[in-house]
Amino acid sequence: MRIVRFTRSGRVGYGIYEDDYVHVVHNPFSPKKTGKRFDIHDMRLLCPMTPSKIVCAGLNYVDHAAEMNMPIPDEPVIFLKPPSSALDPGGTIIYPDMAHQVDHEAELAVVIGAVAKDVSCADAPRFILGYTCFNDVTARDLQRRDSQWTRAKSFDTFGPFGPWVETDIDPTNVRVEAFLNGETRQSSSTANLIFPVVKLVSFISKIMTLLPGDIIATGTPPGIGPMKVGDEIEVRISGIGGLINRVAAAAPAA
Repeated sequence: MRIVRFTRSGRVGYGIYEDDYVHVVHNPFSPKKTGKRFDIHDMRLLCPMTPSKIVCAGLNYVDHAAEMNMPIPDEPVIFLKPPSSALDPGGTIIYPDMAHQVDHEAELAVVIGAVAKDVSCADAPRFILGYTCFNDVTARDLQRRDSQWTRAKSFDTFGPFGPWVETDIDPTNVRVEAFLNGETRQSSSTANLIFPVVKLVSFISKIMTLLPGDIIATGTPPGIGPMKVGDEIEVRISGIGGLINRVAAAAPAA
């Protein structure tokens, strides 16, 4: 099942996307068709959820750790991106004036479907609504400069995700890819995750309560690299689809 969030005629709603139609639902966490449906071409897709927080895992692919010449961590390394960084599918990534290298990071994201606190790995799947594409956009030069990652990861538009939540995939072995202007830049499989999805959900839930709609980005494979103004970046995940965004310069200061 593909769960979307959309705007149409000035109104925002949720729906189930099937065969070029979106069937309206009232509750995306327990979706039941209302009987109303609209052509998907007659609406604009939004970020499929409005998370209270976006939790990201760093250095979580074996092949990415090798690329960075860094040791495999003993436990997940996590950080936060603010909800204000979220960007709709098709939205524009704004290149900040203070940054000189803005990188793409293709990731599989977990969407939480129920309140999760102190969850075991065995129980973790019960708290997952589904999965979506995520781009952990990063101002790499600022990340290198700062002692922590908040500034580099938190600019508005630095958290694109979508285009929908797919509820029916097995996250243990899906291909995660990034295409910059149509050229492959990242390509790996979640089979190479150091800490799998259930471990991340369990670990994070023992630190902070996860709420319905929260996002966990599971880490990026090797091949991260810079984007320029005018570029098109696509995050593509097998079984889900593609998330496409373009990069633009910041508007001149008033």
